[in-house]
Amino acid sequence: MLIPERGLLGMLRHYTKTLTYCTLYIVLSGGLINFNKFLMHKGRFPHPMALTAIHMFTNLVLTGRGPRLIVNVKPSLMPGVEKCKGRLMDLYKYLVPIGCFFAVMLYGSNRAYMYCSVAFLQFMKEANVVLVFIFSALAGLQIVNRQRLFVICWVILGSSMCVSGELHFVFIGFAIQGVSQLAECMRAVIAELVLTGSGFRLDPLSYTFFVAPVCLAVLAVGTIVTWDPAIPADIATWWPCLIPNACIAVCLNVAIASVIQETSAVGFVITGMVKDIALVCFSSVFFHETITHMQWLAFMVTLSGVFFWSYMKIAPESRESPRPEAERDAGVQSREEVPTC
Repeated sequence: MLIPERGLLGMLRHYTKTLTYCTLYIVLSGGLINFNKFLMHKGRFPHPMALTAIHMFTNLVLTGRGPRLIVNVKPSLMPGVEKCKGRLMDLYKYLVPIGCFFAVMLYGSNRAYMYCSVAFLQFMKEANVVLVFIFSALAGLQIVNRQRLFVICWVILGSSMCVSGELHFVFIGFAIQGVSQLAECMRAVIAELVLTGSGFRLDPLSYTFFVAPVCLAVLAVGTIVTWDPAIPADIATWWPCLIPNACIAVCLNVAIASVIQETSAVGFVITGMVKDIALVCFSSVFFHETITHMQWLAFMVTLSGVFFWSYMKIAPESRESPRPEAERDAGVQSREEVPTC
């Protein structure tokens, strides 16, 4: 018997594609985090704003030249660029805040490495699923109910225990990371509107192509304001490390857009939870970062809440009361009513 395209075979293709994107994101993100931590050491390249500007400049070069060639040779690989020609003003109403939040997130996350351990920062990121849900609910992408609020409180409790159990707590690092996470979550929610909204539906390469100039402009201003005379000399010394570091950042940006497009903003954050588990274990085993028993316990509490959240998303009919058909239709319609670009 033939398997319908939208049946088992189509489902298998979809899950394989999603799993590939998520795995690629986890590997690239984990590698870049440890690479950035290495570069941010005071004896190497301790310039977070300049480092993120280099990332975005490389992003602009690679996704600026490349897309023009792709569009000319095979436009089907970047349909978003062709679709939005002549209609960029409406699109940039979304891309400008995305670029600004992206710049703040990049700078803040790199700056925090100067004060806090990788493991502690991953503990803090467990709260992202809560932040994204709140922002998604405000944007009309998620529905609030008592069960979801209970799981949110569950995750907040675990994250708070992780932070309070830190032996080498540095408030400035905690505050910078908190601002970075707020920016990352707001960026992810707006990006979901651009990548999945019926009026835009940009492909990952087109999305990266449009966002890069905005983000670079914000980072360029920040680099000028925080300029350090030692930056040129450090670039000349560490360029063999900066170039591959920037290339990994470009690949990660495309992978992030792909994951958000395939799984939603909440799915992207949940994928990040798996990455956090790997990074915490890696940092504990290989870098011998101190993790208290209280933090391990809190980490398990947080992860159990996140996995329960994931289960609710995978099997909503078994964990949430069914909504009337008219309410479900209204929810779908409200999500798809996005201004066209």
